[in-house]
Amino acid sequence: MTGLKNRAAISILLMVSLGHLLNDMFQAVIPAIYPMMKESLGLSFMQIGAITLTNQITSSLLQPIVGYFSDKHPRPYGLVVGMCFTLTGLLLLSMAESFPLVLISVAFVGVGSSVLHPESSKVAQLASGGAKGMAQSIFQIGGNVGRAFGPIAVALIVVPHGQGSIRWFALLAIVAIWVLAKICSWYKRQITLSGRNKSKSDTERRVGNQSSGMNERHLSRQQIVVALLVLLILVFSKNFYTANIQSYLTFYMIDKFGLSVTASQYVLFAFLVSTVIGLLIGGELGDRYGRKYVIWVSILGSSPFALLLPYCDLMWTIILVILVGMVMSSAMPAILVYGTELLPGNVGMISGAFFGLSFGLGGIGSAVFGWLADITNIQYVFQLTAFLPLLGIVTYLLPTIKEKN
Repeated sequence: MTGLKNRAAISILLMVSLGHLLNDMFQAVIPAIYPMMKESLGLSFMQIGAITLTNQITSSLLQPIVGYFSDKHPRPYGLVVGMCFTLTGLLLLSMAESFPLVLISVAFVGVGSSVLHPESSKVAQLASGGAKGMAQSIFQIGGNVGRAFGPIAVALIVVPHGQGSIRWFALLAIVAIWVLAKICSWYKRQITLSGRNKSKSDTERRVGNQSSGMNERHLSRQQIVVALLVLLILVFSKNFYTANIQSYLTFYMIDKFGLSVTASQYVLFAFLVSTVIGLLIGGELGDRYGRKYVIWVSILGSSPFALLLPYCDLMWTIILVILVGMVMSSAMPAILVYGTELLPGNVGMISGAFFGLSFGLGGIGSAVFGWLADITNIQYVFQLTAFLPLLGIVTYLLPTIKEKN
């Protein structure tokens, strides 16, 4: 792993990834228990939507705000505080007997997530040793794995034992607090060593000094604005497409090929595994060859697979699903690191904005495509969304950020 040679830094990255895994698993528990909550509390679909909205607002929209203030006023133990919010939310959710208390519970869990993502992303970049893409990949893999295990954990623990068993996840939150406390101690030492108590420049300068140098970029304000808008379009393209796959692939496989629910879940699992592999590949290639090239290949390069997928037989559909997941997921580390290089010293704000946007777009995309599937059919939705990766053509407008050797 290019640049990741310091054992202490590697251990910090692994702990950050573990913290991300647990946090996103807790987030994934919420939608997984909707059927149980709907029945036990007599909730309507509108109320279920309100629960999702509350969690999305607190976990998505707050992230860039938290990141902005943490860039200006770093709080090394903010990660622990965030997980304490999550712990409180899980405990409340395990005993919630009314709709308002459920809303309060998921809001606490969302706030915890809004703190973890920008702060952890800053720690990952600080521990990267210059291999920013690989560090982001390791960090993001934890989240992907956590989201995959959330529903499984609910099926094994909550479904057989009831709502009260959610408190077992609270025990895992205590483990996460211990892990994050270790990270925070290391983070505090780095701030002390940097000689200043603000991360507006310390993380970027320390990481920049450790690497071969990403210093003067000579980009105008207009170029930076255009580049950020292009990144937003790319994030929209990626997350709308993957939201459709994650939410409706099982229904598609059942509808088109007559697979069982269990068999279709295996196909979805293969897709999720491929995204983990793609994250690792994207981070490594971005460090070696440049972020822009990886973004080109990841978004636009996945379009042939996406366009072919709705018209293939079962075997080729599974192969193309895996290829799309692997290629497209490799974009996120490159997009995130490219954004932080456009605005050095704003790692927390950029990370919070892009993570928050990813979650928000994923939720919106899932709702939009569900509505579209209701009025048409699921196969039509897959045919339509196959054109989204073509938006990767706008990568041409990204300026090339030159590195000093």
